[in-house]
Parts: sequence; C-alpha cells; structure tokens
Amino acid sequence: MKTITTKAFLAAGLLVALVLAGLVSYYASGSPDGLEKVATDQGFDAGAKDHAGAEWPLADYGVSGVGDERLSGGLSGVIGVAVTLALGGGLFWVVRGRRAESRD
Repeated sequence: MKTITTKAFLAAGLLVALVLAGLVSYYASGSPDGLEKVATDQGFDAGAKDHAGAEWPLADYGVSGVGDERLSGGLSGVIGVAVTLALGGGLFWVVRGRRAESRD
C-alpha cells in the first residue's frame, strides 16, 4: 500500500480549500443569513450602521470593483484562503523557529 507524503497531503488540502472557496461559493445563496433576516423581520435593523471595515476591499463577502456578484464572492474566498494560509504558515514558521532555537 502506498503512503501519501506530507507535502502531497498539504497540497491536496490546499486544492480542496481553493475549490470550495472559489467554485462552491459561486452557488451560495444570496439571501440574508438567519440573524439578518430576523433583524429585518422584527424591525430592529432600522438603526443599523455600517461597521468600520465596510469600505475594505473584501467587505460583505466580495471583492470591491468586480461587477459579477458570484465571481466577486469566489475571488473573495480564494483571497481569504491565501491570507489564512500565509498567516497560519507564518505563525507556524515563527513558532517552529523558536522551538528549534530553544533546543540548541
């Protein structure tokens, strides 16, 4: 039986994450989530204000400047996966480096 290498496993995981973020999000519902719907139905969203990050390029699950809403959502997901990978990988690299230094 052939075993999978760590690099192949991580690459497959990254590929699955990118497919889910980029392609599956294309089919996500455009309807508001449960909390937003209840707020609208009960009328207590009338005084709602935009949050501090409302003007950011990736606000509201989309990329500003991209006209197609579904494409914008897919791109936002792919960018989110890349940023999460970069931050997580950087943190892992820092922690691993400190652990190696403490052994010496």
